[in-house]
Amino acid sequence: MNTPEHNLPLSFRFVVDFNFKGTTNTSANTEGSSKSDVAFQSVSGLSADIETEDYAEGGENRFKHTLPNRTKFPNLVLKRGFAVDSKLTDWIKNAIHNFQFEPIDLTVSLKNEYNEPIFVWNIVHVIPVKYEIDSLDAQESKILIETLELSYNYFTTDNTQPKPRTPPKAKRSNPAKLLRNAN
Repeated sequence: MNTPEHNLPLSFRFVVDFNFKGTTNTSANTEGSSKSDVAFQSVSGLSADIETEDYAEGGENRFKHTLPNRTKFPNLVLKRGFAVDSKLTDWIKNAIHNFQFEPIDLTVSLKNEYNEPIFVWNIVHVIPVKYEIDSLDAQESKILIETLELSYNYFTTDNTQPKPRTPPKAKRSNPAKLLRNAN
């Protein structure tokens, strides 16, 4: 049975595209960008919380009214293997060392098994707020991970469902034919 309930997307197939000035995204062949700028181990912080305000109505002692106030977005946290030469890292260093912030937009695209986007988060007005390198440890042999923490104003979503495809059928070998060809 091939129903939408059985085709839930997997969380490991995603790409992060940074829209620096003068480029559409870092996954395209643009000068100064690299594949490390789109390949991340994890992305977290794609959530929205509605802040509320309690209002006590005069004469009503049984409850308070809860009224929506505004939407709050947590920081976006990206983790990847340490990139020595990266336009993204240069952008973060410029903010940290020179205190020059250049807000950008970015997109996180969840992809299907054909590498087509099936859901996209458009994240608006992103600035770096924290940069961290895992501890260096001579007793461990592991990839050095850098963590990028980014503040943003809000995100929108886009459900870009590609046309449904049927996977190609696997060819079955015929044992009788294999025996004839072997003789």
